[in-house]
Amino acid sequence: MNIQDAKVLIIATDGVEQVELTTPRDKLRQAGATVDVAAPKNRQRPSAIRGWDMKDWGEEIPIDKDLEDIDPEQYDALVIPGGQINPDLLRVQDKAVQLVRSFYESGKPLAAICHGPWLLIEAGVVKGVNATSYNSIKTDMINAGANWQNEPVVVDNGLITSRNPSDLEPFVAKIVEEIQEGRHHGRRIAA
Repeated sequence: MNIQDAKVLIIATDGVEQVELTTPRDKLRQAGATVDVAAPKNRQRPSAIRGWDMKDWGEEIPIDKDLEDIDPEQYDALVIPGGQINPDLLRVQDKAVQLVRSFYESGKPLAAICHGPWLLIEAGVVKGVNATSYNSIKTDMINAGANWQNEPVVVDNGLITSRNPSDLEPFVAKIVEEIQEGRHHGRRIAA
């Protein structure tokens, strides 16, 4: 698939690590992809979420869609930014967990950075998978069955993970590469 033909979904909520959402969103749009940002309806502002900027609240980030209205069939890839607050709130949202599972099972590229892999754990898609994450959730990843690696970006059959904001450049480059490769068949949720 050509990146200019790709439609990418980013899911987030208040407390998302701002740069981990805005950098992939902006770079994927610059590459020609259509990118929608979706958030749960129960957010404080109807048209935006509030980012977290390293040590304090950041800017408002516009939302394109409500999470509850998303049809995964309309998208070619899913990106999950981190921060501590964002994935912790998303992993208790049934729709968010279902979307992650759907993208994983369909073989579409699925990317998570920093604490974003908490949502991968909740969806049950890391067992037996090579992956990375922010260091503080390394034990969570290992306990969920991931083969955790301390690398800037780890790709396993279209599942892309990175550690932190300093890894954004290779993270976004791998998202583009995996989208262009297309679906990754044979991914199944391990029992």
